[in-house]
Amino acid sequence: MKLGVFTVLFGQYPLEQALDKVQEAGLQAVELGTGGYPGNTHCNPRVLLDNPQELTRLKEAVAARGLAISALSCHGNPLHPNADIAGQHHDDFVHTVRLAEELGVDTVVTFSGCPGDSEQARYPSWATCAWPPDFQEVLDWQWSEKVLPYWQEQSVMCRQYGVRVAIEAHPGFVVYNTETALRLRAEAGSNIGVNFDPSHLFWQGMDPVECIKQLGSAIYHVHAKDTSIDKRNTALNGVLDVKPYNRELERSWIFRTIGYGHGLEEWQNLISTLTKVGYDGVISIEHEDSLMSVDEGFRKAARFLSQAVIGEKAGEMWWA
Repeated sequence: MKLGVFTVLFGQYPLEQALDKVQEAGLQAVELGTGGYPGNTHCNPRVLLDNPQELTRLKEAVAARGLAISALSCHGNPLHPNADIAGQHHDDFVHTVRLAEELGVDTVVTFSGCPGDSEQARYPSWATCAWPPDFQEVLDWQWSEKVLPYWQEQSVMCRQYGVRVAIEAHPGFVVYNTETALRLRAEAGSNIGVNFDPSHLFWQGMDPVECIKQLGSAIYHVHAKDTSIDKRNTALNGVLDVKPYNRELERSWIFRTIGYGHGLEEWQNLISTLTKVGYDGVISIEHEDSLMSVDEGFRKAARFLSQAVIGEKAGEMWWA
């Protein structure tokens, strides 16, 4: 496996400086944000597709540092009931797929999206209860009228460009766990797989190792991000927590740099299980730890991930 990073955490730096940081940390790959919620600071598909010189500059900047591009990521909601938002995120996705072909990148990461509860909706409606029966009706409508028609069409489009889609399971979207991820793949297209992010599974009380075994070859890309569970807050309120992320003491869980939610042995087991199911791609660091600066979180994640994948000694080579 190769180790990489989702470069949106270095969005305050120019492209070359961000890539220098990745190289200096001893990593081998970058995941570039191309739109949606992460934005496209370092990689704007519309600009690059219309400007061969800028496209060449990006390729050369990555290659000159001995790096590879693991994926292009445009996490958005193309099913949003607000047509302007849905249209923008859909366009981001299509341009990202086209750019992926130009760059020779075979994986695009995004969210499944979440529609509203009807054609008259203004906001997404995430249904997670079996009762009252209204929720079942909403789910049936969303999947039959919005989710499957959209992703079946995108699956066909992506095949034309030789690109596969890695859907990141995330609460708030219709694909948020193993079952929903595999349903979308089975009903929309076999080139639709998973961007495996354990932090979203820890948060929901799932076991990432068992999820890996179930998903198997559907895993196209992997994020390295952790979650810390507050036992007292969870005991009082469960894991369905809508408090803002900056109220860390009051929340049932918060995102953490890997190693600060679960220990080395658990991450080693997770990575070993990825190997068992045949995954040999990139593990991409994603930083959303509100208790650490970007640089601190990135350095600690890179060191920890090196230890988990290739051993303590290799992790110390650049850290010392």
